[in-house]
Order: sequence, then structure tokens, then C-alpha cells
Amino acid sequence: MNLTEKIRFNLNSALKEKKTLEILVLRQLLAAILNKEKEKRFKTKEEKDVQLTDQETVEVISSEAKKRREAIVEFGKGKRQDLVEKEKKELEILEKYLPERLVKEDKSSFPPFAAARVSEEEIRKLAKEAIEKSGAKEIKDTGKVMQELMPKFRGRTDGNLVLKIVKELLAT
Repeated sequence: MNLTEKIRFNLNSALKEKKTLEILVLRQLLAAILNKEKEKRFKTKEEKDVQLTDQETVEVISSEAKKRREAIVEFGKGKRQDLVEKEKKELEILEKYLPERLVKEDKSSFPPFAAARVSEEEIRKLAKEAIEKSGAKEIKDTGKVMQELMPKFRGRTDGNLVLKIVKELLAT
């Protein structure tokens, strides 16, 4: 059973148990997955249905979770605690489908942020290798390095942290 099938199965269970919020979140998630499948089908010019891999599905879930985190921050600024609580509950539901490494251990911080358990040392090491491989010398070459690095970290860490480290290394 792949991840999308698991989400569909859990949606059916939530429907039977009449869990309104979970039904809403899972339907939104399945809609986002369907849109990604359509986009993939269009890019590959396939006639038949295209299934997302589990990794691609995790990327969609991560994207949806990121939207919830951003909404929590914005609603917090607007002093809308009721909406903050709703978004937090939705985020908890989404985090059930993310690999453990994407869910931050300390959830007490505000805003909650899914930082992966990839160490900065590992990011630095791979960033140095990518800089050497791409021949980057200046900050303006950041794009080349990021293009090389992000497939290795996608779904495992925050891209902003990788970008910060790459810029630090190129500045020195």
C-alpha cells in the first residue's frame, strides 16, 4: 500500500467515524496530490493515469504542511487564536503522513517548523562538494550550487537553511 492509498484508506475511516476536521484535511491533501499527478501527466505527455511516487507524495504533504505553518504565523500576528488552533490541528493531521525525520522533535516553539534531522555539518560537507563540482566561485553562482544540492535534501530539510550555508561558503 503506497502513501496515497493509505491516505485514501484513512479518509474512508474518518468518514465512517465522522471526524469532520480530518475529513476536510485529507480531502484537501488528496486534491493537492491529484493536481500534482495531473501536472506530472502533462509534463510527461502520458495518456494514462500517472501515479506519484511516495517521495513525490511526501513533497506534496510537506508543501501542505508548510502552508499550515505559514498560516499559523500570520493568524498569530493577527491575534486570531481560534484560527491558529484550527491550523495547528490540521498540521498535526498532516504530520502523521510525513516521515519522522521531517517532524521537529520540539513542538513547543512558535511557529512550529519542520526541520529535518540533517545536521549542519552534513549540509556543509555536501555543499562544499557541490561548490567544487559546479565550479562556483562567487555568490552569483548560488543557483548552480542549489540546483546540485536540493535534490539531495528535498523533503529532508529546510531549503532556506541550505541556501544560508551555501551563501556563507561562497562568501568566504
